[in-house]
Amino acid sequence: MSLWQRIADALAALAAGEGLAAVFDILRSPPERTVAFTIAVIGLGAKMAKADGRVTRGEVAAFREVFHIPEKDEDAAARVFNLARQDVAGFEEYAHRIRAMFAPGDRTLCDLMEGLFFIAVADGSYQDEEEAFLSRVAEIFEIDERQFRGLRSRFVPGAEPDPWDVLGLDPDTPLPEVRRRWRQLVRESHPDRMIARGVPSEAVRMAERRLVDINRAYEEISGKAA
Repeated sequence: MSLWQRIADALAALAAGEGLAAVFDILRSPPERTVAFTIAVIGLGAKMAKADGRVTRGEVAAFREVFHIPEKDEDAAARVFNLARQDVAGFEEYAHRIRAMFAPGDRTLCDLMEGLFFIAVADGSYQDEEEAFLSRVAEIFEIDERQFRGLRSRFVPGAEPDPWDVLGLDPDTPLPEVRRRWRQLVRESHPDRMIARGVPSEAVRMAERRLVDINRAYEEISGKAA
């Protein structure tokens, strides 16, 4: 059974009212964390796309940019997205379930937030309902306000990225510590490390955008300090 078919079966169980416990029982097979991350992006992403009351073709296309879907699995993938986007009810409980899969501070949760932001702005706008949805998910994931601001500034059209928020540092941080933080973030965004965290290989491509933002933030800070 393919990954997409397993996820489709899991979400079908959810839609049938079998509850989240039954859904995650279906997913208890290797690679558990990869499936968990994938279903999180599908479920929360689809529900978030519906949070502003509409689901656009751009948002669906954004999902496809993150995940390459084999032709043989396209029907199952469409079923997954359609089931997940039916409404926004229950997204908090769903987010809590995802949070429980990972240790506090696990980078995978930030990877997931990046995917959600990517889908949120795919239609060229960012609505108050999407802000509220993403803010609540970040709270459940225990992503602090600075991290959230950094993510928002990188994805939301018109938002001016604060280099300190992007690196997660205070503005008075000494340059040697800034350099250490920059190197740490670059290492964490390496494809091998992301895959080891349970991020599907298809989603690793989002790290390319993150690396650009990280490097730009470091260049801006180090340039002013020179």
